[in-house]
Amino acid sequence: MQSFSTTSASPSKLLRLISFSSKPPQFLKTQIDHSSPLSSPSLARRSLLISTLFLPHPVASKAADVFYEIEGSGGVKVLELRVGGGASPTHGDKVAIHYYGRLAAKQGWRFDSTYDHKDSTGVPIPFVFTIGSSDNVISGIQIAVKSMRVGGIRRVIIPPSQGYQTTSQQPLPPNFFDRQRLFTTIFNPTRIANGESSTLATLVFDIELISARRP
Repeated sequence: MQSFSTTSASPSKLLRLISFSSKPPQFLKTQIDHSSPLSSPSLARRSLLISTLFLPHPVASKAADVFYEIEGSGGVKVLELRVGGGASPTHGDKVAIHYYGRLAAKQGWRFDSTYDHKDSTGVPIPFVFTIGSSDNVISGIQIAVKSMRVGGIRRVIIPPSQGYQTTSQQPLPPNFFDRQRLFTTIFNPTRIANGESSTLATLVFDIELISARRP
């Protein structure tokens, strides 16, 4: 017997609105330690970008208005944009999500989205994986999704330690040139040697949990 918690498989209009909103951004305040080795003007700007990610106008009465760190996550931070009304997935559940993925560096370049993965009729295909399995999905996404409820939407900041560790980890942009740009940025040896890895490899995902299927 299987139980199945789901919302519509179609990408939420709200997720599109959040990720493509042309409204003026509302910025989070941040402090930069200018005594740090990462205090050059260019690095300071990148550090600022990580903490000044634009926030949408309130979209749900129960949504949080600040980022918080998931306990025991290794630094994964989330902002609740919409709290779902369905069940939360557990270890071994197969989940389906829609997402927009960006780098905190490169002015928030969007490197991938499920809207770019379409079937023969042009409908976006959700990204499906199993929580806690060896699907080779970056740990930051697994951590963030596991504590969501079906129907919920989160903005997730994933630090390098919970992001891409290899070039084979999922999710991956379908376009070769986008994959190449992504990984030459994250794994740039010169910039890593200069101490820039904390900004180069930080990821920002807007995630909507579409469904969770239990064995």
